[in-house]
Amino acid sequence: MLKEKAGETAGKIWSALNETEGLTARQIKKATKLVDKDLFLGLGWLLREDKISTQEVEGELFVKLV
Repeated sequence: MLKEKAGETAGKIWSALNETEGLTARQIKKATKLVDKDLFLGLGWLLREDKISTQEVEGELFVKLV
């Protein structure tokens, strides 16, 4: 069940990032209405699949599609 949730959450995040140059974690949370633990579950899935890149910009996590 957790694996299924991770995939669904990753899809929401991917959709939010699609057609952008990237978003901060805060912007992704706002766009997807995810709580922290679900956000990071989905980000982990996307990182494992090499679908996103992350970096820290001014102390905040910045995410973009690869």
